[in-house]
Amino acid sequence: MRPAFGALLLWLTLSALSVFSAFGAAWAQPPQALLLVGDSTLATRTGYGDALCQRLAAAGDCVNLARGGRSTRSYRSEGLWAQALDQLRSYPAGTAVHVLIQFGHNDQPGKFGRSTNLNTEFPANLAGFVSEVHAAGGQPLLVTPLTRRSFSRAGVLVDDLRPWALAVRQVARAQRVPLIDLHGRSATAVQAMGAAAAQQLGVARAGKADFDNAHVGPKGACVFADMVWQGLVAQLPAWGAHAAPAPNCNQIAGP
Repeated sequence: MRPAFGALLLWLTLSALSVFSAFGAAWAQPPQALLLVGDSTLATRTGYGDALCQRLAAAGDCVNLARGGRSTRSYRSEGLWAQALDQLRSYPAGTAVHVLIQFGHNDQPGKFGRSTNLNTEFPANLAGFVSEVHAAGGQPLLVTPLTRRSFSRAGVLVDDLRPWALAVRQVARAQRVPLIDLHGRSATAVQAMGAAAAQQLGVARAGKADFDNAHVGPKGACVFADMVWQGLVAQLPAWGAHAAPAPNCNQIAGP
């Protein structure tokens, strides 16, 4: 009887230690979620958002709510922002919900029903997103727009999104919220690699019907997701605790 009792006691002790260890890990790492809100450069199939979520899957819940063709105006007017707030509120109490917000491409002039005034409406829309995330119990994180990969004949990157990136920076500073300067990092990287190499980051090569200099294929998604991941963990270290190892983007084929 004594050996059997001893074995049972050992089993109970190990089981209890396992349970306490699990509770301890949960206590040390509160549940967290990341909601991605933005345009096609972040959206599924055309952006880097899904690649970022794959990297963060073990660290928390990551949901890509970005939609192609949207601006700060149309994302709200089409009801997508309301859906994002509903998603934010759906998490249990105690969950740290961060909302990553990236716009700019479709806020530029020439986008019927979507363009916003750079000096007034665009920053006001971003500030509204920030305040509403706070009011819903979330933590906003602003991201400057991903650069386009257009070059002049002299081989210089055409930095046409810089004014919108500066506006995002100003809103982040005024609202005192974390900022990831994706525009600055991506523009520097794309300029350094040059036009030919930058084509490898797109959905299709020049001359193909679906070629453009804004959207990204698997290789580009890997490169830019890594930039945002680095910025994210610098601002919010908890997201780096259990993230997957960095993939080797050089091993991913371009279009």
